[in-house]
Amino acid sequence: MSQGPIKKKDTLQYHQMPKPGKIEVVPTKPSNSQRDLSIAYSPGVADPCLEIAANPEDVYKYTAKGNLVAVISNGTAVLGLGDIGPEASKPVMEGKGVLFKIFADIDVFDLELDAADPDKFIETVKAVAPTFGGINLEDIKAPDCFYIEKRLKEELDIPIMHDDQHGTAIITAAALLNALEIANKDITKVKVVFNGAGASAISCAKLYLALGVQTKNLFMCDSKGLITQCRESLTEEKAIFAQDHPEAQLEELLKNADVFVGLSKGGIVSKKMVASMAPNPIVFALANPDPEITYQDAISAREDIIMATGRSDNPNQVNNVLGFPFIFRGALDVRSSKINEEMKLAAVRAIADLAKEPVPEIVNLAYAESNLSFGTNYIIPKPFDPRLITTVAPAVAKAAMDSGVAKAPIKDWDAYERELSDRLGRDDKFIRLLNENARRNPQRIVFTEGDHYRILKAAEILIANGVAKPILLGSMSKMESIIEEYQLELDGAEFIDIIANSEGREKYANDMYALRKRGGWTLAECRSKIKSREYYGNMMLREGAADALISGLTVKYPTALRPILRIIGMEEGIRKAAGMYTLLTKRGPMFFADTTINLDPSADDLVQMVLNVADTVKRTNITPKIALLSYSNFGSSNGPDARKMAEVSKRLRSEHPELIVDGEMQANFALDNALLEESFPFSDLVGHKANVFIFPNLAAGNIAYKMLQSFGAAEAIGPLLIGTKRSAHVLQLGASVREIVNMATLAAVDAHTRKA
Repeated sequence: MSQGPIKKKDTLQYHQMPKPGKIEVVPTKPSNSQRDLSIAYSPGVADPCLEIAANPEDVYKYTAKGNLVAVISNGTAVLGLGDIGPEASKPVMEGKGVLFKIFADIDVFDLELDAADPDKFIETVKAVAPTFGGINLEDIKAPDCFYIEKRLKEELDIPIMHDDQHGTAIITAAALLNALEIANKDITKVKVVFNGAGASAISCAKLYLALGVQTKNLFMCDSKGLITQCRESLTEEKAIFAQDHPEAQLEELLKNADVFVGLSKGGIVSKKMVASMAPNPIVFALANPDPEITYQDAISAREDIIMATGRSDNPNQVNNVLGFPFIFRGALDVRSSKINEEMKLAAVRAIADLAKEPVPEIVNLAYAESNLSFGTNYIIPKPFDPRLITTVAPAVAKAAMDSGVAKAPIKDWDAYERELSDRLGRDDKFIRLLNENARRNPQRIVFTEGDHYRILKAAEILIANGVAKPILLGSMSKMESIIEEYQLELDGAEFIDIIANSEGREKYANDMYALRKRGGWTLAECRSKIKSREYYGNMMLREGAADALISGLTVKYPTALRPILRIIGMEEGIRKAAGMYTLLTKRGPMFFADTTINLDPSADDLVQMVLNVADTVKRTNITPKIALLSYSNFGSSNGPDARKMAEVSKRLRSEHPELIVDGEMQANFALDNALLEESFPFSDLVGHKANVFIFPNLAAGNIAYKMLQSFGAAEAIGPLLIGTKRSAHVLQLGASVREIVNMATLAAVDAHTRKA
């Protein structure tokens, strides 16, 4: 399911609230005492200043320069918006900074220059260059961008890349190599036709020539048609591709062409034109948001086609995020003086080769595929493939070293790969992966408080994201009033006013009576209870009218939990439910249990809880590594909670040797593997970064997650209800729209994986 349109008011609110913009500067050193401040600034800062003055390369040792990239634009060619000026380009540059950070842990300052004149732009960038370890040029019009990049690369000794030129070129070049392999075609003999002659197209064409495409076989069209040698006033860049050929239009050129690359505008290629291409045609229709020919039209025109687009809802998405974060990562890590052709070609081949490797299960999970593998519909890796950073960055770093531009060569490649794996910050990719999975398997989620604004707004977002099909219970008049007041778009949602729906109530009341009559419930009681949305929603879930349930926004936790336990019940062999929070932290997702239900669980309860939590975590395709927490370390205390957790550890390690689990241990040892290895080298968690934390009682678990959340150290998702027969979950009282959306997304994935 493709993502729906995003409302202007939502994008504006996102960029404005809770504080304007998308990035901020955060100190990386302690600053909570006068001594700290005296070291950070005056007088202590003089020492590193003098060291750098004596040896300028020490700037990489004592400052953040080595991990800092400038994203610089003058706003003359912003996305598809054109010349909108430097101020208007700033949201885009901030967004690029976000991508650098979340994909490769690179810090960014965005600089929007009031410098339409190329020479003024160059001089300004040169003046600020000492601040940065690298420069990403962005959204600069052609032909200025060629001149600017060329001059800066010649005159500065840090890596510089104009991503609009080279990003798409690198990704499509990788796709081309693999597509030609699948089509069994020789790159030196294929006929390649470009439509579009801007910065990106010219860079793509240059890189294709470097890979082996012959100049005589490459035909480039601009708005006037084929670029020929008889054309007057050609720019230096276009002149490279001018053919000694009569003037021609795209339709004629595509006859018997092997490859088409579109970097122009949507809808200009017909099915007939694709049908006229050579056998096993390769079509890269990259105009956004509408490609030169739609994927559906192209594959209906040719069964033997190999196609890529810029869209995420088609196979083979060409997305620059496959390249630029990891190219800069590798360049920065060897302190390269430039990004040269060897480094770009290394990135091309690394990306191409990665697509041929067995796809990890986490990628299959994210894209709801059972077995992604190299072939027509998988010629380049997926953007969320976690292996990109450990594949592309080392290839680029090695190419920099081999080509003689690396000032700090890497000596231990295994250690470097481990460093790359650990680099990423707060694990928002966990949510991104959940979203990708949920979008491919949208589930019916019943919300018991459908006449609350936050639920309706969350439902709108879920529909727009394509991750769920909301079923909203509530007063129809109230829901209609909120929808009208806030101009919500909820096409695709189902609305049920249970008071008005007497027929549905009667059916569920009778079903509830059949379920609970041996528990002392009368039919009259069932008819009364079914008027409660909590009971009505749970009966929908039980009877298969919904796949998951979300409640608890406006009622206390026990009030929302009770109907779930009575109507849905526990899985076979499980006595007690438990609540699990997922905390998104700098060290990755962390799973806390029990945080909401069991006041003082017994050892038996905790063993069962660990097994349930482990199964749930596995369903998100993460290997559970379980720390059993206490105030004691391996028998150092003899208190009741310590003895209980030690007993749980003993039983789990004996009865379930397949689990990675150990304890009892204090939280600091569970979180710091080096400390654990130093003090308790025998622990089964040594060498494993714990990600599941089991608490001895409810107070400990609840306090721990709430403190982490309040300090801003983690974003909490949950609580996910563990151990029930169906995917039914209770929100925190007063949860935000974002929390509701995240919870519903997790519930959708939970519901789908229970069916698998």
